[in-house]
Amino acid sequence: YLTTLYIGRNKISSDGCKLLSEALTCNTCLTTLYLGYSKISSEGCKWLSEALKENRALTALDLNSNDISSEGCKWLCEALKCNRTLTCLLYTSDAADDL
Repeated sequence: YLTTLYIGRNKISSDGCKLLSEALTCNTCLTTLYLGYSKISSEGCKWLSEALKENRALTALDLNSNDISSEGCKWLCEALKCNRTLTCLLYTSDAADDL
């Protein structure tokens, strides 16, 4: 089973995040997902946040250096209130300073 997926440094659109989020919702094996430097927007982050509310396998997520605004960061924070399995989140953004 696939446990680690590195798809960072790609231009992942909001539609790509939506598809990824659908897969993450039913995922039971993937524990580490690297999405750094992928130009993920706040809308894409919203889709990923919805998946994090349901996902119970992912333990590490890299969202470093994407295009996520403070609104996207807030969605992510809301998702983390529901998620008890994610133990490592890599996220850097100037937008986080606006919270």
